[in-house]
Amino acid sequence: MSNRFRVELRHLRYFVVVAAHGSFNRAAQVLHLTQPALSRQVKDLEEELGVPLLLRGKNAVRLTDAGERFYEEAREVLARAELAVQRIRGERPGAVLRIGYAPSATAGILPRTLERFQKEHPAVRVELVDVAPTEMLRMAHQGRLDVLIALEPAVTTTPGFHWSVLRRIKLVLVLRADDPLAKLKRVPPKRLRDVSLVGLARENFPSYVPHVRSILKPHGIVPRFVKLENDGVSTLFETVEAHRAAAILADSVVGILPRALVCRPFSPEFEPVVAKLGVSAMHPTPHAAAFARLLREEATKQINRHS
Repeated sequence: MSNRFRVELRHLRYFVVVAAHGSFNRAAQVLHLTQPALSRQVKDLEEELGVPLLLRGKNAVRLTDAGERFYEEAREVLARAELAVQRIRGERPGAVLRIGYAPSATAGILPRTLERFQKEHPAVRVELVDVAPTEMLRMAHQGRLDVLIALEPAVTTTPGFHWSVLRRIKLVLVLRADDPLAKLKRVPPKRLRDVSLVGLARENFPSYVPHVRSILKPHGIVPRFVKLENDGVSTLFETVEAHRAAAILADSVVGILPRALVCRPFSPEFEPVVAKLGVSAMHPTPHAAAFARLLREEATKQINRHS
């Protein structure tokens, strides 16, 4: 018999987990292996393939170009292997796809994506989870979500997920239609000096207030928040109306604005916020990959329509 090294599914899984976590140490803990043993297995895989897959730093690793390509292939192989096992065992393969999402990250593209996905995979039940970033993070850590869609940096550092940029979204000022600033086609940031603002509370949206402060600081503005909401944009809209205030949000919310509210772009514009798509690398499934593909397609279509 030949003693030649052969690539096995476990080698692919080891590599995928290391790549998803960006660290041999964290991956070893997840896989219940020693770090030297895990490092040796991945090194054996690289030697068998004849190319380096990872760039090793002192405390972290990142994928090479070849590693990026192999990562996608490895995830697909693992997903199909899992599907084959489920079929042999008589289980209902991919019966449920669990998606955690932020409405502001998916507005305008999620309904069409779901429609297309259900046509392609009618037997799969989709569970949509619209929760605050802190709860989404907790559910992801518990392995209760297959796909995450959120704005940076909310949950996009979640280990065990493969992240990619979905789209970049401009920031706008949301305010009442009868507000004097609504008469402007574009709002200079300096006009916010005396404006009452409503925002999202730190408890469930820890990055919102720091981000708003950071983008207004170069304009010499300290935001004057009169209310911070924990329940998300729907409640925030009601508070904006009640307090005759305004809010800085992603322009993707325009499709879900109440009739009494409008949005206005800024001039000069702030840096866009980044919506990211995360797919579980720990438990990859063909259905999650298919949904991610469709969502990216719909995001590209929307970008093209507005370009």
